[in-house]
Amino acid sequence: MAERVPRVLVVDDEEHITELLKMGLSMNGFDVERAATGRGALQAIEKSRPDIVVLDVMLPDLSGFDVTKRLRQSEGAGTRIPIIFLTARDATADKIEGLRLGSDDYMTKPFSIEELVERVKAVLRRSSGMVPGSERLSFADLEMDLATRDVWRSGRFIELTPTEYKLLHYLLANARRVLTRDQILEHVWEYNFAGNASVLETYISYLRQKVDWADPPLIHTVRGVGYSLRLPPTR
Repeated sequence: MAERVPRVLVVDDEEHITELLKMGLSMNGFDVERAATGRGALQAIEKSRPDIVVLDVMLPDLSGFDVTKRLRQSEGAGTRIPIIFLTARDATADKIEGLRLGSDDYMTKPFSIEELVERVKAVLRRSSGMVPGSERLSFADLEMDLATRDVWRSGRFIELTPTEYKLLHYLLANARRVLTRDQILEHVWEYNFAGNASVLETYISYLRQKVDWADPPLIHTVRGVGYSLRLPPTR
């Protein structure tokens, strides 16, 4: 039996962009459908259930954010369609909003077709195994494969030492929770005393350099308490 061709829905009100994306994605083996409005996107999703949506934020009727809100509400706890946002705006607040709504990646115009194709491939690779019971952890655009010990942020592979991996695994497994320094030291280094806090601070610094290369930053210091892996608060 022939392998099913992945279906991509491209949504943008600029026809030359959707035409260019259709050409580039089709040449790389994808089945591409196009829509020019937010409502058209929702209708196409309901009708054909694409494997991934490349979605412009600025649309003439519903914004890409509104489309995503409606889609996520209709999906409930079921299988989630991955979304890559396209936008002419490079504001960190927009990216945070997209991640909060459940997007998987975010590209700022202008962009290269080659890069977008690779981003689509990376998101599909990550999302294909993300079902209940799978050996993966994820938060925002950060992914960890527990079987291979591979880690990605926004589709970019992150190389970690064994200790960095163990620390990130603990933060990711407890995403949004505030973990005390003693809790982290005991779990990661098996220290049951606070005399080695400087070791933790050093490794948090290493992780931030490797993980928070992209906005928004995910590893946060909670003064007087410890650390938390979470999105920054919106203003």
